[in-house]
Amino acid sequence: MRPREPGTESAGTILTVRPAGPGDAPDVCALLNAVDLIEIGRPETDLGSVESDLNAPDVDLSTDSWLAFQDGRLVAYALVWADSGPGRVDGDHHYVLPGHHEAADLLLERMEARARELTGGQGVLRLQLNVKPTLDLSLLAGRGYRTIRRYQVMTRSLSPAADPAPTPPVGLTLRHCGDDEADRHRAHALIERAFAAHFGHVDRPYETWLDHIEGRKLDWSLVWIASLPGHGDAAVLLTRDDRTSMAWVSHIGVAEEARGRGIGGFLLRHCFAVYAERGRGSVGLGVDTHNETGALALYEAHGMGLHYAVDSWELPLHPQG
Repeated sequence: MRPREPGTESAGTILTVRPAGPGDAPDVCALLNAVDLIEIGRPETDLGSVESDLNAPDVDLSTDSWLAFQDGRLVAYALVWADSGPGRVDGDHHYVLPGHHEAADLLLERMEARARELTGGQGVLRLQLNVKPTLDLSLLAGRGYRTIRRYQVMTRSLSPAADPAPTPPVGLTLRHCGDDEADRHRAHALIERAFAAHFGHVDRPYETWLDHIEGRKLDWSLVWIASLPGHGDAAVLLTRDDRTSMAWVSHIGVAEEARGRGIGGFLLRHCFAVYAERGRGSVGLGVDTHNETGALALYEAHGMGLHYAVDSWELPLHPQG
C-alpha cells in the first residue's frame, strides 16, 4: 500500500490544523459532547466549561491549543497548560472522533513538542482519558506513555424525601463562605492542608487557586467550612451548581487531626440534602481509586456508584536530538 502523504487522513481527504480561538467554543463543545456520547453514553460537556478553558489566563491559545479538521469538519481538539508546577504539563483535553488516527497522532506530536518547550525537555506530560476512549490507546503506548493512576467519576440520585438534612457530629458547626473574603482564604488553607499528601495535588497560592477554581464563577454560598471545639476550622466542602448534567462536589477535605469523627460522611450527606432541596436530580464527584484516606469506600457507603473511569497517562519528556 502506498504511504499516505503528510497532512492527509486518507486518499481524497485533507487534514488541516490550526489553533483554537474563543469563538470556537460552540464547535469544540459539540465535538466534546459527541465524544461524551460515545464514551459515557450521554453528552455532559457544558459550553461554559469550554469557554472557561479557552479563556484561561495561563493558556496562550496560539501555542497551546489545536483544532484538527478533515475536509472542514472538526474531528479533534487538544489543549495543554503548565500551571501545576515546574516540570509538569497537563493536557486532559485530547478529544478525537473515532477513525481519525492521523489527526490524533498529529495533535499528540504538537502537544508533546509544546510540552518540551514549556519544560525545557525535563519533565512530564499528563493526559486524562476515559478508560475506553475514542482515541486509539495503541498510539499512546507506541509513543512511550504509561498509565499511572485511575480515577472514578461517581454519581448518586437525589430526592428531598431520601435526603433530609443530616444531624452533625457532636460539637460540629457548619457555615457557608458567602461573601466573606476571610472565609474564602480559610477554605483555601483547609484544602491545601487536607489534600497536601494526595497524588497529583498542586500547591497553589490563594490568588492562583482562586483563578483556577473561578474560571466559571463560583457560588460561594455552596462552599462550607466545618469547625470543631478544640480544633477550630477542621474541614471544607466545595461544591458547584453550574453544570447542566448534575451538581458537582469539587472537594471534601478533612484535616488529618480531625479524621475518624464522621465529618466527611456528614459533609457528603449535607451536600445531598442541599442539592435535593435545590431540585437537583443527581450529584457527582471524582475520586482517586488509590486514595489512602478511604474516600472511595466512604462514597460507596453513601450510595454513590461508578459513572465512568478515567486513567492518567504520563509521558516522560526528553529533549529532541
